[in-house]
Amino acid sequence: MRKHGYSYVYILFNKKHGTLYTGVTTDLLKRVYQHKQKTNVGFTSMYSVDKLGYYEVFESVVLAIEREKAIKGGSRISKIALIEKQNPEWKDLYDELD
Repeated sequence: MRKHGYSYVYILFNKKHGTLYTGVTTDLLKRVYQHKQKTNVGFTSMYSVDKLGYYEVFESVVLAIEREKAIKGGSRISKIALIEKQNPEWKDLYDELD
């Protein structure tokens, strides 16, 4: 999954239909690992939001940030729909990254 020069928008969850978090990064593997290790004190560490449910790849960080804002501005239902379309079993997709 390490694609140099790419940016990622991602949604994390703590359990199926549980707490959600949307973020953007240039290194998805590293960033999700940081969430899992709770290296940054904040929302995701407080609520144990550390399972990768959804992600998109962008060639431009500007486009990734625009998409992140659109997802964050959407409803909870729309975020769940994104996860369920790509990941209907709510598996932790982190294990599939390389």
